[in-house]
Parts: sequence; C-alpha cells; structure tokens
Amino acid sequence: MNGVLTVHVDGIGWRSPGLADWDAARALLRDGGAPALIGASGASPALLPPNERRRAPDTVLLACDVAGQACAMAASEPAQLPCVFASMHGDIAITEHLCMTLAANPLELSPTKFHNSVLNAATGYWTVATQCHAASNALSASGASFAVGLFEAAAEAHANGTSTLFAAYDAGARGALAETMRAEASHGVAFVLSPERGARTVAALRLRHDGDGDGADVPEARGAWFGVALLPLFGALAHGHSARLRLPAGRGTALAIEVLA
Repeated sequence: MNGVLTVHVDGIGWRSPGLADWDAARALLRDGGAPALIGASGASPALLPPNERRRAPDTVLLACDVAGQACAMAASEPAQLPCVFASMHGDIAITEHLCMTLAANPLELSPTKFHNSVLNAATGYWTVATQCHAASNALSASGASFAVGLFEAAAEAHANGTSTLFAAYDAGARGALAETMRAEASHGVAFVLSPERGARTVAALRLRHDGDGDGADVPEARGAWFGVALLPLFGALAHGHSARLRLPAGRGTALAIEVLA
C-alpha cells in the first residue's frame, strides 16, 4: 500500500441541527450554505427498539442514526459490517451529570447513567440492535478523533477485505464543561467504506498519514472537527469535486486526504 490507503465511499450518513440526512446537507452545501454550529440534532433512529430509544443518551441516538443512514445508502447489511465509532468528547451531558452528582450526592449516582457514559456505549447499542458480530471499535483522540477514526476504518477495510462502517459523532456541551469543551452543536457523520469500487460508490478517498504535521495540531476553534474536518471534506463530496485537504491527526501529525470524484 506504500503508506497510502484508498477506500471507496458507498454510503454516507449525516445529522446536524436542522439537517436530518445527507440529502439535506448536500443540498445546503451545494447552495453555498453552512450547517449550524449550535443546537441539538433531534436524532431518533428507527433501528433501535422503542425501549432502547427512550433510555439511550443523545450521543447513542446520533451515532446509530447516521450509521443506519450510511448502511441504507450503501445497501449494506449492518450485521455484516465491522465498525469503527469515533467521538471527540463522548457523552458530555452524562459526564457533567456524573461529576456533579459525585460532588454533591455520591450515593445517588445512577448505574444506568454510568453505563451510558462509557465511550463504547454507542458501539454496544449499535451491535446489539443490528445483531452484528463483526469486529467493532470505539476510539477518541480529542480534536483528531475524526481523522484517526477514518484512517482506522480504512485500514480495517483493507485488512479484512470487506466494507467497514465508520461513524463520528459528538454532542453539544452543557453546564460547567461547556466552558472547556468548546462544542455547542450535536452532529454526526458516517461512511460505509469499501476497499474496492462498487456499483454504489460515490467517491474515493486516498488517505496518507503525514508525520510532517506543521499547522495540524488539535484545533482550538469551537466545533473542532465539525468545522475543520467535516465541512471541506463533505463540501467536496456534495459537489462531486476532487479535492486535497489535511486534517489534524494528533500533535505534529496530519491525515492527508485526496477526494477522488
């Protein structure tokens, strides 16, 4: 592979404030608009049973929603797909609640809240709901989470020789953590990535990990990966254009992405 991974995008999922799916987001991006950076996503994935939807936190609903959209667009069976879920913050609202409860009334800490606070909660809900027994992975790398997750999913697709699901998501911060998390919108995106071009392929991504990461440190802007990584990449996909961009992939490193229309 010579340090370069090429994967083919067969399905895309999207959810952000006011934009329920990729069709809506693509239309906005083609018209030169920009998605909202403040607000809730309103996700309610049908693939989760009603009881699970009621008790699942916003991050789980968001991740499962975009993952389901991508699988539907790719006409892929979710139960057969290895998956990678990436989040910059995890569930900030639950983390805030746990911290405040521990500080004020530790004996009232909810086991259910703790269960939903772990980073692999979305992966667990997804694999149970879809009866997926393929490999699953959950990761976080601060502002580099999107790039790291995308490269991990691409590597798994090539290593396993099969389509792989990648979902990235984050929820807006509330309470005391909002002052430090710099995230005000709930947003999620997903890809079904294949090592080979197929009938459903809409674009290809050529990925290269670049150790010369000058200027690619974790961004400080609000919205972090949503603004820095998502908009240029999805703008190219929306227009069907080729593009080259670099995303932060950790201190001193970057992920070089070439979009091949």
